[in-house]
Amino acid sequence: MNSAYAAWAARWRVPLGFLLGVAYLVFSRPTVKLLIAGGAVAAAGVAVRAYAAGHLYKNQTLAMNGPYAYTRNPLYFGSSLMGAGFAIAGGNWILALACVALFATIYWPVILREEEYLRREFGEVYDHYAQRVPLFLPSLRKPGGSEKFQWKQYRKNHEYEAFLGYLAIMIFLVFKARLR
Repeated sequence: MNSAYAAWAARWRVPLGFLLGVAYLVFSRPTVKLLIAGGAVAAAGVAVRAYAAGHLYKNQTLAMNGPYAYTRNPLYFGSSLMGAGFAIAGGNWILALACVALFATIYWPVILREEEYLRREFGEVYDHYAQRVPLFLPSLRKPGGSEKFQWKQYRKNHEYEAFLGYLAIMIFLVFKARLR
């Protein structure tokens, strides 16, 4: 992986995501059926992100419990579910393809860059963890042991912002669908 490109992707992922979000709000064509289906998928993504945030102690310890026992990247997995859900709800398949392209070109290099950081930071512990737990798509095996979800960490990681964003987008889409 080109580290300069990965650094660029890490820096620009949020602004490019917002740009795509504006295009989405303008060009989406939601219907009631699409809102229900897509809203459910996006809500699952919000739930995965929330569950992950309650187990994440950034830059302190390697998260390996809760959803991190199933995938090394539950936050990105949750974000991809949210993106897929909003793509469905928006009813514009060109925007859906743009979401896939954004994930593949921006988020995937960021995931790999973060993995390199964790490998440097946690060494053999991370290597052993990476051998047991898949990088992105969750494993269906039942892991051993688990720490409890911590609301304090959820709040500290500001994950409520993803929930508020989900609500704002869904409200916007409901109004847009009603106007159609």
